[in-house]
Amino acid sequence: MPRGKTLGKRLAIGLLAAALPLFVPATAEAAPAPSATVVPVQVTGSPSARFNLVLLGDGYTAAEQPKFLADVEKHVNTLWSLEPFKSYRGYFNVYAVEIASPESGVDCDPALSSPRRNTPLNMGFWGGCDPNGVQRLLTMDEAAAKRYADLVPGTTSANRQILGLGNSSTYGGAGGAYATASGGNALSALISPHEIGHSLGGLDDEYDYLQRAVPGGVYTGGEPTSLHHTLLTEQQMRSRQAKWWRWLGEPSESGGTIGRYEGGLYERSGVWRPSRHSMMKTLGYAFDQVSRERMTQRISAKVPILSGGTPSTAPIGADRVVWVTVTHPVSHQLDVTWTLDNVRLPGRGHAVDLRKAGLPEGRHTLTVKVTDPTDFVRDPAVRASAALTATRTWTIDTSLSTPPAEGPPIAESTPTDRPVSANDVVYVETGQPTGAIPSVRWALDGVTVPVEGNDRDFDLKARKLSPGTHSLTATVGSTTRTWTVDAQGPATTATLSKALRTGGASGDPEYVFDGPFTMRLTATDDRAGRLIPEFRVDGDGWHKYYGWPTDPNAPYLFTARGTEIDGLAYGNLGPDGLTVSPFTERKPGYGKHTVEYRATDAAGNVGPTSRFTVTLLPPR
Repeated sequence: MPRGKTLGKRLAIGLLAAALPLFVPATAEAAPAPSATVVPVQVTGSPSARFNLVLLGDGYTAAEQPKFLADVEKHVNTLWSLEPFKSYRGYFNVYAVEIASPESGVDCDPALSSPRRNTPLNMGFWGGCDPNGVQRLLTMDEAAAKRYADLVPGTTSANRQILGLGNSSTYGGAGGAYATASGGNALSALISPHEIGHSLGGLDDEYDYLQRAVPGGVYTGGEPTSLHHTLLTEQQMRSRQAKWWRWLGEPSESGGTIGRYEGGLYERSGVWRPSRHSMMKTLGYAFDQVSRERMTQRISAKVPILSGGTPSTAPIGADRVVWVTVTHPVSHQLDVTWTLDNVRLPGRGHAVDLRKAGLPEGRHTLTVKVTDPTDFVRDPAVRASAALTATRTWTIDTSLSTPPAEGPPIAESTPTDRPVSANDVVYVETGQPTGAIPSVRWALDGVTVPVEGNDRDFDLKARKLSPGTHSLTATVGSTTRTWTVDAQGPATTATLSKALRTGGASGDPEYVFDGPFTMRLTATDDRAGRLIPEFRVDGDGWHKYYGWPTDPNAPYLFTARGTEIDGLAYGNLGPDGLTVSPFTERKPGYGKHTVEYRATDAAGNVGPTSRFTVTLLPPR
């Protein structure tokens, strides 16, 4: 998320809301609810045609609103570094709602004996200070959250996701109808995509415990309804074509191989999940393919894939151009195909000129089909669902005459107020005149680049741009839009604690340690914006770097079996992954390891990967 320009702007209704307080039903103790201001963070289109992420701050005083916006930036940019949010970033509008809290902090933080705070959303740990609750369960007043989210014009419960950020450094969050996360915890920006996995994706926890440090038991139920839990063997999944059979054997996006791993649904045994660790089990890793497919479906279902164009409710004439408007993923183009009287028409454009079809007198049928070809989806039923496929059919009557209609040269486009990545697909939608199909002329660094077929999309990745800054323009008639293209990924530096020995002069750096060691990752870029470093060990899944769970400014600590913090062991060098339950019987990670590291910038560019090798000596 870019700093300054977009975050600094206040939506008009936000200014109005700041002057007109919201009120709750009067009670003996009730006071007028604090005023709120809506801050557009990313706006890619009309709220009615986008999925709107609305972030509400609770427990941030008026003086702490800059802290809230910094927490928003961290959460949103971390989200954009994770798939499928990264590829479908253009489907989202993002708004932050500043709510000046009378008091700083949230309820029962971190203990049940901690103070209750006077805050607009009444956020609290322990499931709202419930003695029988779970400490990390951070809840809020959903009615109050809805009132504040309703300040964002054009958003409703059907087209938005509410995420409440509590002003706390304690680990916690919740899914459900609305999602929550602590805003200032080192892991907080990884809590929110996990909780959105619950709220939006309907995904279940893959934890093998409910209370931390208390091992789960044996699952005794029937075949779970959860799409990413099963009792079936791999052979049964394949023979029955059930659960994640299409992904079995694939390298997992979260590390390892998609297969069958015991534990999940808060139980240690008797139930199996697809990956050793993924976003729904261990914060820091990516969604594996099974969860990613569901998230792709659910995100896409919130946005009409065929969002506009020539109305089809009544017959149309054959003397006109017929149009469609589609949504635009950031990473790829949608497939648009046309058929006229069941005959496929050439091209993949967003318009068809019927005057060139030479239709005989009478009635004819024109159909367009729009499909998302993403390889994140393998289930044909998901591909064919309304989330990823749409059709529209027109009846053509050659006896009808079409009144002339014009439109603006460029009606909509990829936003120009922030740089785009060198891997993005940039788009423009022209107006929809009935008498012509306006052409789009693209130029890269001042040189015209022909685009065959669908000239509404420009695939930057196919141009293999040299590192640095480039300029892209789209011109329709006398109207031009210009984008800054950021083709420079961030550089990342790893700083380790003092080693027993060092080497690697002729290759990757090599370090030898006879005990625990730390690693600090520092990313730098050629422009402002939040940078998201990540690392992986021995080719396992990429893991977001967040400092240390108890301190985001501390370096990451590696040990042979991990360091236990609040019921989990972090920094484990053994084969079970970086974060494991302390009751897991894990092998120590002594010996030689390879650590790779890199970072993603605010535009979505992934910087170069660097590596070092480290040997951890066993005790003598």
